[in-house]
Amino acid sequence: MDQAISQDKLKSKSRKRLAWIALAILGISFSAWAVNRAVSESFPMSSLRLSQVHMGTVDNTINASGTVMPVHEEQIPSPSPTRIAKILAKAGQVLKAGEVLMILDDRAIRVAIDNLREQISQQEIRVETLRLEMESNLRKIASEIELLELDLQSNQVKLARFKKLGAIGITSQVDLQAAELSVKRNEVQLRQHQESLLDTRKTTQSNIENARLQKSIFQKQFELQMNLLDQTQVKAPFDGLITWMMSDEGASVNAGQMIAKVSELNNFRVEASVSDFYARYLAPEQKVRVEYSGQILTGRVQNILPEIQNGTVKLLVSLDQPNHPLLRHKLRVETNIVTEHKNDALVLDTGPAISGKGRQEVYVLDSGRAVKRSIEVGLGDSKTVEITSGLKLGEQVIVSDVSRLKHMQSFRVTQ
Repeated sequence: MDQAISQDKLKSKSRKRLAWIALAILGISFSAWAVNRAVSESFPMSSLRLSQVHMGTVDNTINASGTVMPVHEEQIPSPSPTRIAKILAKAGQVLKAGEVLMILDDRAIRVAIDNLREQISQQEIRVETLRLEMESNLRKIASEIELLELDLQSNQVKLARFKKLGAIGITSQVDLQAAELSVKRNEVQLRQHQESLLDTRKTTQSNIENARLQKSIFQKQFELQMNLLDQTQVKAPFDGLITWMMSDEGASVNAGQMIAKVSELNNFRVEASVSDFYARYLAPEQKVRVEYSGQILTGRVQNILPEIQNGTVKLLVSLDQPNHPLLRHKLRVETNIVTEHKNDALVLDTGPAISGKGRQEVYVLDSGRAVKRSIEVGLGDSKTVEITSGLKLGEQVIVSDVSRLKHMQSFRVTQ
């Protein structure tokens, strides 16, 4: 005969059943957590580069490739067709102003100088000869004029006497007419000689001036050749560095051919090249940051060259410290041209995870997990970007390269 189960036993069985159910649920949950943890990607914090959102200033920059160049660089040409006689310096050498770099063959110039000296002497002799001839001719004509004046006076006296005698009928009319003709002839001859005197003086003086002009031309050519002779000793135009020079003794050179190049030692600027896509954003006086070996030099856009070559625009940058010890001739530097500046902006130190402007997705650290989030990036340079939406002050963002995880919405970050 069956007996009724007591209430205590029923309650005990119920508690045991509930305990087993709770234990089963706990085991299932733990197993699910363990499986999820086993299959979920996780990265140590030390392998990630984090950047915290903060308030600050941000610049919008255009990146350009720059080359350090001297502000003043002079090319030294050959003064004439010649050859290099002797080389006294070499590229890379520092020189003082006036120090000789090389000596050019000067034999042809010295021959030209000797010829010009002779031509100048010839013109001096010609001037003196013409002057003496003029004085002699003038004296001769003056003597003839004096004789003609005496003849004129004599004939005038004779004419006056014939006129008195003719009035009382003592002389004939023929004698009177002959005396008048003699006076007129003497007057014409005297006038001709006076004109000849003036013509001789003018003509000779013109020849003398022509000879003096020819002498002046030869003198200028002589001075030019003397200047060319001085240039055969090729000298440094100022204190500087030889950046290039011909180094073959005996080599022939043409007139005007560059034989050396000297640049200043402590006065530099930057020649930058940027894609013509950014040409419309460039303007003179824009601020520029020049970076090399972890140091930043500031400057401004001095000039934008109008010509576009191979899809690039060239511009010249004047530096606030053109004599900075870091600068070297033809040193390649990173050049950032500041086109816009903003204060009190929400900013983030940039990294490989940030790609330019506009909307993009990043991973934000949240309670030990990196969660994908869409953000909007505004102004920016190579170091800092502006966050216009999607992030809050103080949040931490992974800025290192996590492109291999872009298919995941989140992943764990371990300490």
